[in-house]
Amino acid sequence: MFIPTEPIGSIPRPPNLLACLREFHQGNVSAETLQAEYDAALRDTVQRFEATGSPVISDGEQSKPSFATYPLANLDNIAADGLTIPFSDGHSRQLPRLTAGPFRYGVYADHYLQAAMRYATVPVKQAVISASALSLLYPSEGFADYDEATFLADLVDQAERDIRGCLESGAHCVQIDFTEGRLAVKLDPTKQLLRRFIELNNRVLERFQPELRRRIGVHTCPGGDCDSTHSADVDYAELLPELFNLKASNFYVQMASDTYPERALAVIKQYLRPEQRVFVGVIDVLDSNVESPETVRDRVLQAAEFIPLGQLGTTDDCGYSPFEDDTSTGRDTAFAKIEARVLGTRMAAEKLGQRSSS
Repeated sequence: MFIPTEPIGSIPRPPNLLACLREFHQGNVSAETLQAEYDAALRDTVQRFEATGSPVISDGEQSKPSFATYPLANLDNIAADGLTIPFSDGHSRQLPRLTAGPFRYGVYADHYLQAAMRYATVPVKQAVISASALSLLYPSEGFADYDEATFLADLVDQAERDIRGCLESGAHCVQIDFTEGRLAVKLDPTKQLLRRFIELNNRVLERFQPELRRRIGVHTCPGGDCDSTHSADVDYAELLPELFNLKASNFYVQMASDTYPERALAVIKQYLRPEQRVFVGVIDVLDSNVESPETVRDRVLQAAEFIPLGQLGTTDDCGYSPFEDDTSTGRDTAFAKIEARVLGTRMAAEKLGQRSSS
């Protein structure tokens, strides 16, 4: 029996890269020097990822400033003072703000994918940011010469280009990061905001034929930054029934750190559609302790009590360093956790295979 297992995305950057980034931002090193450090970090990340036995890897987002803002690089119509997102430990992250139209990506995700594929010998997945997250760039006061409807149409075009470029470049699959899903329920308990987000993302997904959608997934979690979250206090039962209305085939769902995993799994069982697969989070990336393979195995076996085996996969709850300055998790710890996920998933598959043959 085989249970697929995949990472989410980011890996903590090496100390040399972090030091070079600080020097670069202070104007002390050149862009060429920084690029050399990016390349070294990427090569090391791919090698260490493959050493865990992971059948699918990512680029670790080594050269992204963050999982959410990579498309905004090199744009001159972006300001730093956008929406502020508070986290439970008191720190916050601030999104950028659009200052003028039209909206175009400055960088597409296939740029990162193609770099990783130069070094990889196993399939590579690519994470992209959702259209709904980028919709938050549009200011509440709007623009006289660039209305929101036009902005959203441009955004959908760009989001499609981002995904399609990755698929055409050979990505094993594309994962849309939708961490704002649970946050939307917190901001608007009526769920109108969540439904608008889902409708916008579906405008993108509907542009892909069914065979391509089988290689597209959506990641949801309550945020994960500096060992803190922005919406873990939102009941999963408020999000999950709406989540499966997204026209994607794969869903990567934070679960290991959830307070009531059995309750969430029961909701998944109720709303999961036959053509969809759920990759259940079996690694708590906010916990510095490395799970044993046996702990992972038991989490997989628990999930298998609710989710049909043909629709079950495993993943990490979230990325390990979604922003380049997040050093809350050590690089060695991240790879040890990934190896535990791979081994524990394999142990669970063997156990379930024994059950089915007996």
